Amino acid sequence: MDVNKNRIIAFYLPQFHPIPENDEWWGRGFTEWTNVGKARPMFRNHYQPHIPGELGYYDLRLEETRIAQAKMATEYGVDGFAYWHYWFGGKRILERPFNEVLYSGKPDFPFCLAWANETWSGIWHGNPGKVLIEQSYPGREDYLRHYEFARTAFLDNRYMKVDNCPIFMLYRPNNVPGVANFINYWNELAIKDGFNGIHFIALSNNPDAETDDLLKKGFSAVGPNRLANLPSTASFFSKVKRKVLKRPFIMDYKKASRLFIGELERREECYPSIIPGWDNSPRSGNRAMILTDSSPEDFYEHVKEVLHINKNKKNKIILLKSWNEWAEGNYMEPDVKFGRDYLEALQRAIKEHS
Repeated sequence: MDVNKNRIIAFYLPQFHPIPENDEWWGRGFTEWTNVGKARPMFRNHYQPHIPGELGYYDLRLEETRIAQAKMATEYGVDGFAYWHYWFGGKRILERPFNEVLYSGKPDFPFCLAWANETWSGIWHGNPGKVLIEQSYPGREDYLRHYEFARTAFLDNRYMKVDNCPIFMLYRPNNVPGVANFINYWNELAIKDGFNGIHFIALSNNPDAETDDLLKKGFSAVGPNRLANLPSTASFFSKVKRKVLKRPFIMDYKKASRLFIGELERREECYPSIIPGWDNSPRSGNRAMILTDSSPEDFYEHVKEVLHINKNKKNKIILLKSWNEWAEGNYMEPDVKFGRDYLEALQRAIKEHS
C-alpha cells in the first residue's frame, strides 16, 4: 500500500433487502426503499423524493448489485466499505449481504466492520418509545462469541488493516460497559491469531469532549461526526424551539460543511469525515435534520479541505459518510437528479491532490 495515499472508507448500509423482523415490525417487504419511496417535499424547493439512478431500487441479496457497487466505488476513488454490523448479544440482523460478500469472495473489494451497537426502536416511524430489539452486553463470553465471528472476516485477505491490525469501528463507544476491558480482550485474541491487535475506531457525536477519554480507554483513533451537533452549533435554533414548532432543523449545506471539520481533525488519531449531504426526513418527518442545496461542487470543496488536513498524517484514513444511506439523503450512488456527479467530484478532488 502507498503510505502517502489517503484511504477513503465508505459506510455501507445493508438494509436493502427484506428480513423477517422488519416484516413483523413494519409490514411485509419493508426495506430502506420503503422510506425512500414515500418521501415528499416538506417546503418549497425541498429535494424529495430521492430517486436512485442507474443502480435502481436494488436488492442486496443479488450478487450482481454488490459487484456493481464495488466496481463503481473503485472507479471513483473509494478504497473500501465499512459494512454496518449488528450484534445483539449473539443475534445478528441484516447479516445476509455481508455474509455473502465474505463467504463468496465477491466482490474483490476491501472492507471492514462497523458495529452499530444501539437499541432499535420505533424512532424512524414516530414511535421512539417502542423497543424493537435491545442492544445488550452480556459480558466476556459474548465478547468471545462476537470475536469468533469477527475473526472470520479479519482473516479474509480483503479485510482492511492498519499495521496488521484489523479495523473495527464502534458506533456508540461509550455504551459498552467497561469498554476498555472489551478492547483489551479482543486485542489479546487478535494477537493469538497473528495480528498486532485491533485498530479500534470510536465514532463520536461529541468529539471535542470525548476524544481524549476514548483514546485513554484504548481506542486507536476517533472518527468525529459533527452532523449531530449542527442544531446546537446554530445557536438561533434551540432544541426547545424545534420541539415547540414541530419542524425540522434546516440549514444550507454549504454553511454546514464549514462545520464538518474542526481543529481536532488535524490530530493523527482523528479520522475526518466527508459528507455529501443529509436529509433524514424520509425516516424522521418533522424531527428531521435537512441540509438544503447540497451540490457536487460544494462537496468537491469539502473533500479538498479534508485531503489537505490529512496531508502530513501517517494513517491517512478518511470516513465517507456514506455510500448508500438513501433515507438520510446521505449517499454517493447515482440518483436521477445528479447522476454520477458526486462521484466525479470526489474523483476530481483526489486526482488534484495526488
